[in-house]
Amino acid sequence: MDFAPTEDQQALREGARALARTFSDEYWAERDHAGEFPWEFYDAFAAGGWLGIAIPERYGGGGLGISEAALLLEEVAAAGAGMNGCSTMHLTIFGLNTIVKHGSERLRREVLPAAADGSLHVCFGVTEPDAGTDTTRITTFAERVPGGYRVNGRKVWITKAGDSQKMVLIARTTRREEVARPTDGMSLFLVDLDPAHVHLNPIPKLGRNAVASYEVLLDDLFVPDSARVGEEGEGFRHLLDGLNPERILLAHEALGIGRAALERAVRYAGERVVFDRPIGQNQGVAFPLAEAATRLDAAELMARNAAWRYDRGLPCGREANMAKWLCAEAGFQAADQAVQTHGGMGYARDYHVERYFRESRILRLAPVSQEMVLNYVAQHVLGLPKSY
Repeated sequence: MDFAPTEDQQALREGARALARTFSDEYWAERDHAGEFPWEFYDAFAAGGWLGIAIPERYGGGGLGISEAALLLEEVAAAGAGMNGCSTMHLTIFGLNTIVKHGSERLRREVLPAAADGSLHVCFGVTEPDAGTDTTRITTFAERVPGGYRVNGRKVWITKAGDSQKMVLIARTTRREEVARPTDGMSLFLVDLDPAHVHLNPIPKLGRNAVASYEVLLDDLFVPDSARVGEEGEGFRHLLDGLNPERILLAHEALGIGRAALERAVRYAGERVVFDRPIGQNQGVAFPLAEAATRLDAAELMARNAAWRYDRGLPCGREANMAKWLCAEAGFQAADQAVQTHGGMGYARDYHVERYFRESRILRLAPVSQEMVLNYVAQHVLGLPKSY
């Protein structure tokens, strides 16, 4: 069993780290406070060829695996960019996996090279206001019309919709009450965000404010047959090819945020002198930080295992879900302890740990809540009856 990264993976980490750290904590705090998309950061990573890291080489990408993409995003988060940095690019990595696996050759050639070079922004439209994590209850409907479909419905919490030209959209093509299984009758599309038929409402939120989230209203949007991804009615199964990679990538992002928070907390604990001694000399400060480091290292092992299994085509639902749960918990604990270590200054924007705290909290909710992960483990790993 070999846990060492390859030479290429180590070089990738060092390159990603060097570029990500050219953008300071102050840069990210300003983008977050102003609610401005970090274009300078995005353009720098696009110019470096990082955005298409997991897109096949024949479509202009790097042709690498989820393991390498996860290392990239972990380094971005650990540099202080957090979710504000990672969310600019991780949708290109996992969201387009469904196009790579199930899209027509025409669709691949139209979309993947432009996504890889950064000129095309794509968002991911699954969640709905009245469905939540029960995707089988979505009501957005794509009605058959000559030459394609007419789509009506609503999506919510759609990251980067206002900066995107296209959306990977799942919609019902057969009503839920008319199918044998709830997962049947859904289809996947790559749709244009035509402002005449797609209306966006930004959602004010707690954190990750440099990358906005939206409620999206689809009003008689025409989608041609050529924009359907895979077979009609098989959209839910096609969608699953994006879910495990998404959990793996977000697990590594949680690790990165935890590492950034811990780095700042340790530095502060070593420099802050109270009662004639650095506060880090006190076990009440040192032990929680040591525990945070231990939890991050343990969670990292599961995250690496999940990525390794996915890239080798092995079953990884268990590992991907556990990695997401463990890393989200470890990252949040590290960020919370970083605030606690700073005391009152932890609440001040100038020290940045409050931003890490806000961004690490997201990962206990999205893309699936910690409770739903435990539901998965209880049912699919332990064999207990379904509880929902």
